[in-house]
Amino acid sequence: MSTKSVFARQALLPQGWTQQVRLHWDVSGSLTLIETGVSATATEQQVTWLLPGMSNLHSHAFQRAMAGMTEMAGDTQDSFWTWRDLMYRYALHISPEQSQAIAAQLYAECLRQGYTGVCEFHYLHRDPQGEMYARPAEMAQRLIAAARQTGIGITMLPVLYSYADFREQPLREDQRRFATRVDDILGLVQALEPERDAQTEIGVAPHSLRAASMTQIRELVNALPAQRPVHIHIAEQMKEVQASLAATGRRPVEYLLDSGLLDSRWCLVHATHMTPQEVSAVAASGAVVGICTSTEGNLGDGFFDLPGYLAAGGRFGVGSDSHVSQSPVEELRWLEYGQRLRLQGRNIASTATQKRVGDFLWQSALQGGAQASARPVGQFSVGYRADMLVLDDAHPNLAGLQSEHVLNSWLFAGNDNLVRDVYVGGRQVVQNGRHFAQDEIAADYTRCMQELRQL
Repeated sequence: MSTKSVFARQALLPQGWTQQVRLHWDVSGSLTLIETGVSATATEQQVTWLLPGMSNLHSHAFQRAMAGMTEMAGDTQDSFWTWRDLMYRYALHISPEQSQAIAAQLYAECLRQGYTGVCEFHYLHRDPQGEMYARPAEMAQRLIAAARQTGIGITMLPVLYSYADFREQPLREDQRRFATRVDDILGLVQALEPERDAQTEIGVAPHSLRAASMTQIRELVNALPAQRPVHIHIAEQMKEVQASLAATGRRPVEYLLDSGLLDSRWCLVHATHMTPQEVSAVAASGAVVGICTSTEGNLGDGFFDLPGYLAAGGRFGVGSDSHVSQSPVEELRWLEYGQRLRLQGRNIASTATQKRVGDFLWQSALQGGAQASARPVGQFSVGYRADMLVLDDAHPNLAGLQSEHVLNSWLFAGNDNLVRDVYVGGRQVVQNGRHFAQDEIAADYTRCMQELRQL
C-alpha cells in the first residue's frame, strides 16, 4: 500500500510538542507510522509547526448566511428568542441547492481557520411547504456533498424535532420544515448509512428537551447503533430552565441526568446554566460539553462554569454554531476571556500539570471534539486520521518562538490567521491560506446570497 509522509521540526503529539517527527499515512488517509528523533531528507516535505486539526462539534450550516444580518435592535428588548424568530423565517426559504452552496462556503472557511471536521446538527429536513422531499434525506445529503466538495470531515446528526415547547406543545407554523418523529430520524439514519466512510459518520440529535419528549429520546437512543454519537441542546437560556422546572419539576440537565441515558456518546451543547451538582454529574457521566462561545456571546446566553467543570474532570470541545465566527482561535480565546471577565482573574483554563492556557485549551478541545464526532481524529497516533495543520512559521507572531510559547501566541496574540496549510485525511485542502476550490465556492455562495436577499 502506498504511503505519504511529512517531516515536522516540531509536531504536537499526545505527550506534547516533540522535535524531529515524521508522520506517515496510507492512501485511505489514516496514520500508519510516527517516527520521532529522526533527520529530514533533502527530498521530503518539511514544515516547522505541525499539529492536529480541530473538530467543530456544533454547526447549523444554513445560519452562516445570516451572520451579521440580525445585529439591529428591535422595538422591544432583543434576546435569543427574538433572534430565533428571525432565524425561523430565514430558514423557510432555503432550497437544497442553496443549502449546499452555503455549507460549502462555511466549510471552506472553517478549514482555512483550522477546523478539519464538523458535527452538523441538521434540522432542515422538509421542503418550505413542510412536506418531505421525494428523497427524505435530500437536505442531509446536500450537506454531506458540501463536506466532500470542500474536503472537511463530517459527523451528520439528523435532528429529532417534534414539539414547540415542554408539555409536547404542537410545532409552530414557522417550524414546519423541522418536523420529525422518531421513525423519521431512524429512517434518515438508515438512508444515510451508505454515506458512512472514513470521512463521514452518522449519529442523531434530539434537538432539546423542549422539542423532543423523554420517551422519544429514550426510544431513539436505544434504537441507534452502538457507539454512534448523540447531541442535544440543553440549558442554553434561563427561560428554558424555568420552563423545564414548570413542566417537569426539574432543571433540564437534572431531568436528562435522571433519565439514566447520559454516557460518553453524548454531547451536551451549551449546558450554560447548570448547578454545581449538575456540573459534577455531567463530568462524571463521561459526556462532552459543547461550548460555542462566539454564538453564546452573540445571543446573550451567559457564562459556562468552566472552573467548576474542569475541577470535576469534565470534557469539552468547541463549535461555531451559528457561524458569526468560523475560527477555533476565537472560540477558545473567548472561552478563556469570558471566564476572566466573570471571575476577574487570569489564566483560568489551566491545571496543576498544564499551566500554559493555550496548550490546555487546544489539547482539551481536540480530545472533546474527537469524542463528540465519534471519529478517529484529534491526535497524531497510528490509526487516527491524518488531519493536520501547518502554522505559518514566517509570521512575526511565531517566528523564532520556542515550542512552549507557540499555542499561547497563536491563541492570544493578534487576529491574523496563522494557519498556512491544512490536510484532511492526508489530502491538502488549504495551501498558503487558500482553499483549493475557494473561488468556485465563493462564486456559488455569492449567487445564492443574491437570490436569498431578493426575497
